[in-house]
Amino acid sequence: MHLLGRAFGAAAGLRVEAYRRGLFPRARLQGPVISVGNLSVGGSGKTPVVAHVAAMIRDAGLPVAVLSRGYRGSFRGEALVVADGRSVLATAAAAGDEPVMLARELDGVVVAVGRRRDRVGRMIEARFGPRVHLLDDGFQHLRLFRDLDVLCLDLRDLADRPLPAGRLRERPQAARRADVVLVTGPDEASPDDVAAATAPLGAGRTHRVHRRPDGFRDAAGLPVTPPRVPFLLAGIARPERFAADVASLGGRVAGRRFFPDHHGFTVAELVDVVAEATRLGADAILTTAKDAVRLPPFVPDLPLVILRLSIDVSDHPRFRERVLAVARRSVA
Repeated sequence: MHLLGRAFGAAAGLRVEAYRRGLFPRARLQGPVISVGNLSVGGSGKTPVVAHVAAMIRDAGLPVAVLSRGYRGSFRGEALVVADGRSVLATAAAAGDEPVMLARELDGVVVAVGRRRDRVGRMIEARFGPRVHLLDDGFQHLRLFRDLDVLCLDLRDLADRPLPAGRLRERPQAARRADVVLVTGPDEASPDDVAAATAPLGAGRTHRVHRRPDGFRDAAGLPVTPPRVPFLLAGIARPERFAADVASLGGRVAGRRFFPDHHGFTVAELVDVVAEATRLGADAILTTAKDAVRLPPFVPDLPLVILRLSIDVSDHPRFRERVLAVARRSVA
């Protein structure tokens, strides 16, 4: 496994160098491109960062589109509009769970998916006009030129190995090509530990990020009262983070049922979960926004409640200005 990991990392490095030298062509879009990505295969807190950056650009009065690959979605065409800024137009089965979750959360933001994000971006510009493009999971998508590379980095990535020996898509040293590094975990790491681990990346481009519970919603997106004794349901890469988010709010948890990342829930599974939750005295099924878009039509005997998350970024004014300085470049 170790030798395979070294070979995988070397191949990824050669690919990056080929793009850097111009051996592989890179496409440009009319508007500026900001990439948000990671080194690992999942669980680095990228999606909340994408939502935060998209909202920041939108709230600055700039038109913005999120370009996603549509991982685990069934769509195989060139480009699919998931949201036009007013309505959600695609399902998680077709577009993937993360694009639909972002579409539900980001009013006024266009969301689209396709394997070739350069072609998706051109379609967006032709249909909706020039705008800022936010490249979701784009650190390794080198075909599309970007004006700013934002990397979500779990501290554990710096000691990990490339696939299949570890969870990394590239060697840890690849973090050095990022313009901005957002350190997303683990939460128990001290400021001194974070500073020491990220010193080679430069303090001027490194920010600490913490997840923050941001209220409870029902399936329609309306605010609801926090459950007193929830039963946790999730199918995400690191469900222990979800459990920790709930624990930070205090109170008792009746139980939990965790499935693999991107799990496609069935009605039979939900019936079983509700039965177990009821037996354990739960007053609600509590899940994540990412999981909620994958739940089949089902009316459980217990309320379904969604925990919303936000992020806090250290030295946020500096981070905001760095992003908006790129976003404000001509989109005319």
